[in-house]
Amino acid sequence: MSDVEKFDGMFFTLAQQCQGGMVEVLDTFFSFLARKTDFYTGGGKGAAEKIVIDKFKKYESLAQQKHDKETAEREEADRVRREKLKKKKEEEEQSSKIVEVNDEEAERIQAEIEAKKKAKTQEVVKSEPTKQEEKKEDEEDEEDKGKLKPNYGNGADLENYKWSQSLQDIDLTVPVKTGRVKGRDCVIEIKKNHLKVKILNQVIIDGDLQHEVKLEDSSWTLEDGKTVLVHLEKINKMEWWSKLVMTDPEINTKKVNPENSKLSDLDGETRSMVEKMMYDQRQKEMGLPTSDEQKKQDVMKKFMEQHPEMDFSKCKFN
Repeated sequence: MSDVEKFDGMFFTLAQQCQGGMVEVLDTFFSFLARKTDFYTGGGKGAAEKIVIDKFKKYESLAQQKHDKETAEREEADRVRREKLKKKKEEEEQSSKIVEVNDEEAERIQAEIEAKKKAKTQEVVKSEPTKQEEKKEDEEDEEDKGKLKPNYGNGADLENYKWSQSLQDIDLTVPVKTGRVKGRDCVIEIKKNHLKVKILNQVIIDGDLQHEVKLEDSSWTLEDGKTVLVHLEKINKMEWWSKLVMTDPEINTKKVNPENSKLSDLDGETRSMVEKMMYDQRQKEMGLPTSDEQKKQDVMKKFMEQHPEMDFSKCKFN
């Protein structure tokens, strides 16, 4: 924890006890300086005002930069989403257009359509699981019984909030059920291994996180006065969380869908390692050899083929 952050707990406590919001917090603080220190008089006339203005401008600039960055990121995400929707709409409109063709072109197009249908059918047949695979998919290990199935975002939809995750981060969404609120009505405390979310007088979350997060890359915001959004940056980017805080019900991380994660954002070496871990996990669930075990089997098979004169019948391979 940095020197700047070590007093956050005291300031949060002060803010919670000041019903008038930040105005009352500032009034209380400046009153303390006037009553208990020589802040206003110790440095000469105008010195205290200059210090306050300098510090105000410094942190106003930092806050504005952070706000501008977050706004730009949201606008960029909206722009990408709009472009995708526009492209999809154009493709749908293009596909719906009727074009007049001659008999030769019609036969060619029909042949292409039939070829695509045949290829798609073969693909579906290949991808359909066997009854044995379906049975293994439905069966759960004894330790996984009772665990929740992950939601679309690889997290959980709970009564008062929902959360999603990628390998890098976690996003928490808390809807406000009492109408619109303001930022001063929300108390969000993000610590390395603890999270508290309080809206008005209702504590939504107050518990230890399952794993540690990076404070400098974690943040929260109030959207339209109706939704509190909390972003948590994971320290360990090689694991899936089975719960947000320790009091939450547990999800079955074996059923996490990696396609919804930001796997493409990882560097080549890390991505290869993560993909190998996920492949080995699926192999274990199906009772099949992992990638390392398969390599050993392949090496031994090749060696046996090269030395048919040797008797391997009594050998045991692990």
